[in-house]
Amino acid sequence: MPKETKSIAVIGAGSWGTALAMVLADNHHEVRLWGHKKNQINEINEQHTNRKYLPEIELPAGITGYSSLGQALEGITDIILAVPTKAIRGVLGQIRELAKKPLMVVHVSKGIEPDTLLRISEMIEEEMPAELLKDVVVLSGPSHAEEVSQRHPTTVAVSSKNMAAAERIQDLFINQNFRVYTNPDIVGVEIGGALKNIIALAAGITDGLGYGDNAKAALITRGLAEISRLGTAMGANPLTFSGLAGIGDLIVTCTSIHSRNWRAGNLLGKGQNLNEVLENMGMIVEGVRTTKAAFQLAEKYSVNMPITNALYNVLFNGRNVKESVDILMNRTKTAEMEDLFNVLDSRLK
Repeated sequence: MPKETKSIAVIGAGSWGTALAMVLADNHHEVRLWGHKKNQINEINEQHTNRKYLPEIELPAGITGYSSLGQALEGITDIILAVPTKAIRGVLGQIRELAKKPLMVVHVSKGIEPDTLLRISEMIEEEMPAELLKDVVVLSGPSHAEEVSQRHPTTVAVSSKNMAAAERIQDLFINQNFRVYTNPDIVGVEIGGALKNIIALAAGITDGLGYGDNAKAALITRGLAEISRLGTAMGANPLTFSGLAGIGDLIVTCTSIHSRNWRAGNLLGKGQNLNEVLENMGMIVEGVRTTKAAFQLAEKYSVNMPITNALYNVLFNGRNVKESVDILMNRTKTAEMEDLFNVLDSRLK
């Protein structure tokens, strides 16, 4: 259990922000859950539910909804940033104007910004002046909001440039249902959490095409190789990708119906185009923007990422999904361990 009770603002009242607010409330913290839709906030306060995002879940009494960001931040030093990647800069701009003291920012989103190619922690550091930013911590791992809200056993990792800050956030969240490990590799934790969404989209496509378990197992395995290649080129520890923020998150996102990226890919595999898929989903599919960013990163670091390239062509160049799978299967032959040897060689140089 946490050593102290704190007031914490969770910025973003979607499924993940609400589920994490529940974890904090279970740990006896006073939680301020901010969202920009007044009717949703009224529902949270009056009915203790958030039915659009977490149907049939009753919220703990320790959660109070706020539609005013200024009121949610009043007297707060710790915020959980749980908004989609594309909304982060806008929300941080508001926080920057309203904050009156340095903030510990814990981001729980999983993405990379296209064009700038910044990780979320880098976006936060860019948007928040040093005098208002105490530390940045990332929380990531195999963790569907639907299961966390039902208090099913879940394990995640936290990371920061300042490991004392990561350990403090570990103490805030850890309980009998929600186990938290620390990891000093913030680059690897962020890259693993972001890029697994690309592979989940591709896994959904193979399922939508009806290709079965063999194809999906191969896709997950080779997808992990791509994530490791790019992550290592960006300075991550390759061992991170064998942990919770790597293979753990990859497995759960590629195999679960709770995964919006898998569901979006599944619809693509069944013949819908991208606009139809996004309209039918009704929620942000982070893997779409991340595919663009990863494609750009692969070019920047000269990293071979055939799955990412194939998905990029499906999403942004209109290539047929079955044709893209056929191209992947007919690539020039290579050795499976070549990737591992190249990674190890780059670390030894």
